[in-house]
Amino acid sequence: MKDICCVGHITRDKIVTPRKTVYMAGGTAFYMAYGINHLPHDIAFQLVTKTGPESLDEVARMRQKGIEVQCFESPHSVYFENRYGLDSNRRTQRVLAKAAPFTMAEMQSLEAKVFHLGSLLADDFPPEVVRFLSTKGRISIDVQGYLREVRGENVYHVDWKDKREILSCTDILKLNEHEMAVIANSKNPRKVALQLAELGVKEVIITLGSYGSLIYADNRFYEIPAYKPREVVDVTGCGDTYSAGYLYMRSLGADYAESGRFAAAMCTSKLEHNGPYDGDYATVVARAKTL
Repeated sequence: MKDICCVGHITRDKIVTPRKTVYMAGGTAFYMAYGINHLPHDIAFQLVTKTGPESLDEVARMRQKGIEVQCFESPHSVYFENRYGLDSNRRTQRVLAKAAPFTMAEMQSLEAKVFHLGSLLADDFPPEVVRFLSTKGRISIDVQGYLREVRGENVYHVDWKDKREILSCTDILKLNEHEMAVIANSKNPRKVALQLAELGVKEVIITLGSYGSLIYADNRFYEIPAYKPREVVDVTGCGDTYSAGYLYMRSLGADYAESGRFAAAMCTSKLEHNGPYDGDYATVVARAKTL
C-alpha cells in the first residue's frame, strides 16, 4: 500500500522563454515524482505512467534515482510546446503529439491511500477510471488537463463535459487563477472554492501565481502567502511541485495551512532554476516560516 500514487504521462517539453529555449521531460508525473523524491523518504510513493519509446530513457533515469515507476506502453509520448512571455504567469501551448489514455485494466493492481491524477489532456482519465480508483483511495486531481481541448496543434481552455461526475468522487482538487475562470466562470477564488465544494470536493486548492494560494477545507478558508524567489528562471511544473509538497505534508499528518505554506515555499525553490524541484528540505521548511 502506497501513501501516494501519482498517475500521469511523462511528456516531452519544449519550453520557450524570452531568455532561452529548453528541451526536457515534463508533465505532472515527472515534476511530482522528482519533487517527492527530493524530500525525506518518510512516505511510500509510486509513479504510474504511460509513454512512447522516445521517453523510455527518461523512465530509466527516474528508476536510477530511486523512484518506483510502473510504465505502460503508448505509441507516442505527449509532446508539449510551452511559450512564456514577459509575464511568467501566462503561457501559450501547442500539442505536437498525444499519448494513449489510461485504462481500467492498467489500474486494477494499484493500491494507495491517495491517487493523484496528473491530467494533461481531457481524455487522459475516462470517468470510469476515476470512479474505480475512488473506491480504492482518496482522489487528488490537477484540473489543468481536463480543461485543454486540442484543435490541430493549439490548446484551448474549455469546461469539461464530465465535470460533475468526476468532481463528485474527487477529494482534493488543485487549479489556478486562469482555470477557475473556465471551470466556474468567476474570477473570485472564494466563490469558486465554495462552488467546487458544493460539487463534492473536500479540499479545494487555488493557486494565484505571485499572489499566493487559497485553500478551502472543512468549511474554512486558508490564505497561503507566496514566497519571493531570488530569481524567476522557469515556472513550468510549479503547480505540480505545489501538489507534491501539499500531498507529502498531508500524508505526514500536517494540517491544511502548514501543508499549503510548505508547498508554496517548495514552489519558490523550483522557480529559481530549470527542471524539477531538487532543493533541500530544511531550506523549504525555513522559508515556509518566514511569513
